[in-house]
Amino acid sequence: MKLVVKYLKPFGFALLIGFIIKVAGTLVELALPSILSHMVDHVVPDNAPAGNLTPVFIWGGIMILCATAALVLNIVANRMAARVAKNAARALRHDLFAKTMRLSPRQTDRFGIPELETRLTSDTYNIHHFLGMIQRIGVRAPILLIGGIAVSYFLDWRLATVMVCLLPFIGISVFYISRRGVPLYSASQKAGDDMVRVVREDIGGIRVIKALSKKEYERDRFDRVNRALVKNEKRASLTMALTNPLITILLNAGLVAVVLVGAFLVNVELTEQGKIISFIQYFTLISNAMIVINRIFIMSTKCIASANRIERVLDAPTELEPEDGGLPLPTKDHIVFENVSFSYNGEQNDLENISFSLPRGGTLGIIGATGSGKSTLLRLLLRNYDPDKGKIYIDGKNIRGMSHEELCAMFGTAMQNDFVYADTVRENICFGREVSDEALSLALQVAQAQEFVSAFPEGVEHELTSKGTNVSGGQRQRLLIARALAGNPEILILDDASSALDYKTDAALRRDLRLHFANTTTVVVAQRVSSVMHADLILVLDEGRIIGKGNHEQLLENCPVYREIRDSQMGGALLD
Repeated sequence: MKLVVKYLKPFGFALLIGFIIKVAGTLVELALPSILSHMVDHVVPDNAPAGNLTPVFIWGGIMILCATAALVLNIVANRMAARVAKNAARALRHDLFAKTMRLSPRQTDRFGIPELETRLTSDTYNIHHFLGMIQRIGVRAPILLIGGIAVSYFLDWRLATVMVCLLPFIGISVFYISRRGVPLYSASQKAGDDMVRVVREDIGGIRVIKALSKKEYERDRFDRVNRALVKNEKRASLTMALTNPLITILLNAGLVAVVLVGAFLVNVELTEQGKIISFIQYFTLISNAMIVINRIFIMSTKCIASANRIERVLDAPTELEPEDGGLPLPTKDHIVFENVSFSYNGEQNDLENISFSLPRGGTLGIIGATGSGKSTLLRLLLRNYDPDKGKIYIDGKNIRGMSHEELCAMFGTAMQNDFVYADTVRENICFGREVSDEALSLALQVAQAQEFVSAFPEGVEHELTSKGTNVSGGQRQRLLIARALAGNPEILILDDASSALDYKTDAALRRDLRLHFANTTTVVVAQRVSSVMHADLILVLDEGRIIGKGNHEQLLENCPVYREIRDSQMGGALLD
């Protein structure tokens, strides 16, 4: 619960004021049964027979004033509690989202996107709900419990003792049941993560699912995770639900004992009827307080489980921080890979002994079969991961020694399946950056997107849907390339970003890049030889190794794999 305390600290003054108001309202409420007892035992017997009802009305008015005061004070305290809970939860979600954005790709893979989503939604909601409840009823219930017991002893210690003898049994039962609840709720939340993962996959691939008539298959897959979630939630709920009937049975047994003992004491004139009535009211308050405290225990188990999950994200160590990059590499080349090897799982290398250099303004083409390591090489260049061996230099500086902001400012990237969000064309290209109209227009022109964007009635103010479903695949790719170019990057990365473009548009894109971004170093990952054949340097990758390196003509002569790819795609004999 350290996490909860941490986010409540900034609101300490508001918590203190709300606590004082809540205590005052609860104490006033606690006085009502004593006032009623005084009226029944003294005010009514002393004045009603003589026909003097003024004292009765006075004490009745006092009860009404006390009830009104308790109502007003509780409303004010509850509103303050809601405000504190809202602000604390908002701060928690802000920090959790910011931390999620700073996680390294390796950490994101480890947590999983569905789990991060549920931590930001369900887990923060559980904490929000708990914070509000603990301020509203978490203050009131203990005061009613302790104050009710104290006043009950003041009224009649014998009856109070009968009631208090039950409380240890209730406390022990709640404690042991709650201890079992925390791991059960953790398992339930993990099952919720699995369901979110399946839902995300199905929504993302809904068109493929329908095209392949796999709706029944996916419905069965969802049903399995849904049943697992229900099973885990049922186990947790049934375990925690034992507390309510158990407490009710014990309290009702105590109430019967109190009534029996009270009747005996009244019969032998050791107590008064008004005290019995007052005592039953206090017993009801104490019973309700115990039930509320039980609810707090139930919610606290959810809160603890959620807080533990959130803490694991917030406490995740910061990775990929700037390090000592060593001495600069004496080179005029813009990008240098020096004997780079990397493995995702730490067992088998996904890239092995990658070495090449590329001058500023040059173009690097990377081609190879699926799974050959093309995208992995880009992730290392962007420092999404650090290589296990070797070094990567930009302008002679080891990228390990660069800050995240310095490194990212150099790049413009366009991936094949990059995301488009629901906003205008302008906002999707500018992407929160200060981009002038001239730079925006040039980016659209070079990306071969100017023509179709101008055809929209609103132009660059045309609204795109989420994932860009209201434009074609080729248009979406051109918008993504325009986004990469809008910041005038030093290094442009195109990861299969022109796969949906026709050959004519692809050729026009390469021509305009050379014309308007001559000083920009370009890295192109592609499946088509036509997209890389004009590059200054082409790497042919196979299972993480370079099996061919050179320009188009050199590879045709020296690399059989490249020549085979060229022949299969372009009819190489005709071009020769």
